[in-house]
Amino acid sequence: MISGGPGTGKSTLVDALARSGEVCYPEVSRQLIREQVLQGTKLLPWNDLAGFAHECVARMRAQIADSARHARAFFDRGLPDVVGYLRHGGVAPVSALRKDSRAYTPVVFFAPPWREIYVNDSERPQSFDESVALSTQIRRTYAEYGFIVIDLERGSVQDRVRQVQRVLDKMYPLADPWVD
Repeated sequence: MISGGPGTGKSTLVDALARSGEVCYPEVSRQLIREQVLQGTKLLPWNDLAGFAHECVARMRAQIADSARHARAFFDRGLPDVVGYLRHGGVAPVSALRKDSRAYTPVVFFAPPWREIYVNDSERPQSFDESVALSTQIRRTYAEYGFIVIDLERGSVQDRVRQVQRVLDKMYPLADPWVD
């Protein structure tokens, strides 16, 4: 899983991992925001956080189910992110999300706030300070749910890709085919 507050380079990293041949699942919330804006509906996090989160959770569960077809997959955000957003917005998350989060490998690569790369866009209206507050809540949720949180370094996208690959190689070394 790749996580962090808004505007920290998560999606850029996930895109680079996909280009390197990894199976990657895009950020559900961005897709949903685009759809809702095009349809002119109100199911947006700044209008209906609980309803928006409910739809994100359904789509994330579908990603988890689909990922079972692959030996390894990366997710641009996970269920604990939704919990962090809900808590930040003063909405109590459903307790099932803690249990459902166990479907992921218990390692999350966390992109900390980084002012120099932060930008606003139509799907990211938060200020940098709001991004920092969200980041804190999301990180706290991952730790509370028992994930190993590994901070991504501040560096180029390729530096981050190499960091992810190094960590995974160390944590999950390939079996030696010559060993009986």
